[in-house]
Amino acid sequence: MLRSESLFGKRETSSTNSPFSNAGSSVSSTSTGGNVTSVNKPAQYPSSVATSAPAAAEETGSKLTVGPNIKVKGEIEDCDTLVVEGRVQATINCRVVQIAERGAFKGSAEIDLAEIRGEFDGDLTVRQKLVIYSSGKVTGKIRYGKLVIEEGGQLAGDLQVGGGHEQKDLLQKTA
Repeated sequence: MLRSESLFGKRETSSTNSPFSNAGSSVSSTSTGGNVTSVNKPAQYPSSVATSAPAAAEETGSKLTVGPNIKVKGEIEDCDTLVVEGRVQATINCRVVQIAERGAFKGSAEIDLAEIRGEFDGDLTVRQKLVIYSSGKVTGKIRYGKLVIEEGGQLAGDLQVGGGHEQKDLLQKTA
């Protein structure tokens, strides 16, 4: 049979590989019959934890990134920038949409600026500028203010110049 003093009687020292070892706090324990009587927890996070993330988000506004191998369905609102590296099936109203080479978007989008390197399929209204890169493919009902297509980029469907504001103004004048 094992003796409890040999297992629990020793005082453990903190590991140098611990993420809290550089935080300026110590972990101490006192052993009385195998029970820990006090543990001092670290007062703050280690210095290696980055605190600059909120500052970056404030500079660029609200940004949603759908990473590779991620699938999202639904409605996306109040987003300044949407970056699609995975698959999105949604209705969105954003300022900027960037679809990466391996990204795909299916649905409806009303945006100011679109940069397409992957695939877009659906209703797309770009109020200012639609940029389709050489690896990009856009299909569906497309409305745009300005259009830039890099050599190799694909665009197919119902196309119309006028990114939304012009269309509404024209319809109101004729009515």
